[in-house]
Amino acid sequence: MTQSMGLYRRAGMIVLILATAACAPNEPQQTASSQDVAAYPEAHYQRLQEQGRKVLHVDASQSLVAIEVRRAGTLARFGHDHVVASRDIKGDVSPQEGRADLLIRLDRLTVDEAGLRAQAGFDTQPTPDDIAGTRHNMLAKVLEADRYPYALVHIERIGEADTLRVAITLHGQTQTYQVPATIESTADRMMVSGTMHFNQSDFGILPYSVLNGALRVQDRLDLRFRIDART
Repeated sequence: MTQSMGLYRRAGMIVLILATAACAPNEPQQTASSQDVAAYPEAHYQRLQEQGRKVLHVDASQSLVAIEVRRAGTLARFGHDHVVASRDIKGDVSPQEGRADLLIRLDRLTVDEAGLRAQAGFDTQPTPDDIAGTRHNMLAKVLEADRYPYALVHIERIGEADTLRVAITLHGQTQTYQVPATIESTADRMMVSGTMHFNQSDFGILPYSVLNGALRVQDRLDLRFRIDART
């Protein structure tokens, strides 16, 4: 997801990366409406509520999706690993159906929150300019957030097991994964947490690479999530 990672800047100090990957901090303009928003099944959950069926709503203040992005290559020491996170998740859960849907605005993603970097065990510290440049490149050059402003996530529980079928729509493509999860529920609340991994190339994203791969971003992304939904 973050092909640019901060590698753009630090490696640029010793090679000619600055000529091709300047880290301007300006962000792309977001489209007010998109096919992603139209695809979010809000009407389905409204119908369930009208029928008197239980619907839980994601509490964004208590929910988190965090993605760890790691460097690679023989010049990896000149770059940084990064944590990209969403704390602004819109979503609904139908416990009776074993179903949930989430909508994540990409322009509200954060990069390299200090606490999340510490949790990930990362051993370098990017500068504010590194972080601003990484975020700009992630949105403008990697995710193309002006064209694809949202990530959609459709979740189904597989039987009675704590296993989820997770369909992620990102960068105009959809991929489905089976994900083990910890599920806790009460009469008016459900908390779901877990980890998974996927590749950038699953969504047609080419991981950033320069100098014949001597400096690159790993294709694999490691994701952890905590979703808290309430009535």
